[in-house]
Amino acid sequence: MDVMPLLMLVAVSAAVAGVARRGPVPAPLLLVAVGLAASYVPGTPDYTLDPEIVLPLLLPPLLHTAALDSSYLDLRANLRPVALLSVGYVLFAAVAVGYVAYLVVPDLPLTVALVLGAVIAPPDAVAATAIARRLRLPSRITTILQGESLVNDATAITAYKVALAAAVGEGATWGEGVKEFALAAVGGIGVGLVLMGPLHWLRKRLREPLLQNTLSLLIPFVAYAAAERFEASGVLAVVTVGLYLGHHSWQVDFATRLQEAAVWKMVAFVLESSVFALIGLQLRVVLRGLGEYGVAEAVWYAAAVFLAVVAARFVWVFPATFLPRALSARVREREPDTNWTAPVIVGWAGMRGVVSLAIAFSIPLTTHENTDFPARNLVLFLTFTTVIATLVVQGLTLPTLIRGLKIPGRDVQAETLAEAQAQNEASTAAERRLAELLADDRNALPQPLADRLRTVMDRRRNAVWERLGTVNETTGESADETYRRLAREMIGAERRVFVELRDARRIDDEMLRTLLRRLDLEEAAAYREEETAE
Repeated sequence: MDVMPLLMLVAVSAAVAGVARRGPVPAPLLLVAVGLAASYVPGTPDYTLDPEIVLPLLLPPLLHTAALDSSYLDLRANLRPVALLSVGYVLFAAVAVGYVAYLVVPDLPLTVALVLGAVIAPPDAVAATAIARRLRLPSRITTILQGESLVNDATAITAYKVALAAAVGEGATWGEGVKEFALAAVGGIGVGLVLMGPLHWLRKRLREPLLQNTLSLLIPFVAYAAAERFEASGVLAVVTVGLYLGHHSWQVDFATRLQEAAVWKMVAFVLESSVFALIGLQLRVVLRGLGEYGVAEAVWYAAAVFLAVVAARFVWVFPATFLPRALSARVREREPDTNWTAPVIVGWAGMRGVVSLAIAFSIPLTTHENTDFPARNLVLFLTFTTVIATLVVQGLTLPTLIRGLKIPGRDVQAETLAEAQAQNEASTAAERRLAELLADDRNALPQPLADRLRTVMDRRRNAVWERLGTVNETTGESADETYRRLAREMIGAERRVFVELRDARRIDDEMLRTLLRRLDLEEAAAYREEETAE
């Protein structure tokens, strides 16, 4: 097996994503553009998407890391809009877009058009999370978009199976489709509920961080495979487990949490970068298979389908936003008021991604009568063009739209104030606990060490408040930022001395690693504080 193409994909994708972080173009868009260009570079390997790899091997970890970073409480508070988008909108879009394709493309069977509609119905989890994170959208809009993208793949995959069964001649009915969807949803959530307790119990009792992180990496694959084995939704199983583990992550050992966060950040970076590059790399494969359709007419069909996708989302989002509020006093009481700008942003943030392409590539070549699947190559082409168009058109214009509508970003001042108040309450509790412990003779400490504990506690208490106060006129830093910078300089000085002592053979490498690990943990703690401050 030649692993060089895979290594090249990961290396180039990571490099492009790293460059994007320093530029104005979001990484997903730059990666897609590079993939499109690379698909025609002589010697580029064939990176045809294999649904047997994307769905069971790439989708679970991407969903899991998104679920870990999501808020269960926020999702529960916004369950109605999330459900309307992740279930209602996906089914509506599948039918609406499929019917438009049926009307526009001559001789396209309705069942095949509905297959196309189901394939391109779900907005992409990776794209939604990446764009929302970069643009720092208001927290409620971000929660709704993330919640939608976590669940909608399950709806789309089930709708696709039902439409595909009809297209290949299995004679599926709407009643059977509803039954299959219900069984997949209930089964997927059920498998997740069964697994989440034992997995969390095991995570709490594993004290070795390496074993703990190995378990963490296996969890999404175990959840997905277990659900699929029972013909349930692996997507919902992964999301259910991920939300539960993320909500209870505070119960896990601190060393495990630090390593797990770093590991999953790296996994998400590599997979997200590779996925968007893979999307662009499909251009040559898709165009090569167009066959009987001319480029001009295929482009016209693609434009019509893209416009249908955009229009269908707005047609659904606006009534789904305002009708429940108009009809239910309970909804008006429980949910914050909103205006027309929020549904405009949600409506425009409907980028499609790799899941749609993977599903499209899983369409069989033949029907049950051993005839060619009707217009399969056109379905692949229309899926590809829709994914590219939504990523490029909507992804590039979304920041401008947000600025034009004057959508307020997250209130950093209010968030910092809430953080400072929470830290003050926690520090007060820690102060009381320290006093109780020091009153016990078994915990007797020399006064300098007791004072050091109080100093560390006071610094944590004051650090957040200092971000709200004045800054150094020369450096523009708050006192806490200056403190962290000086602490890093001191750690750097210590690290250099340790290395010099090792080079002089006054300490061995094993001792050097022990000393450096201690410094690394201190620097990691400072880095985590900095990330929170930003």
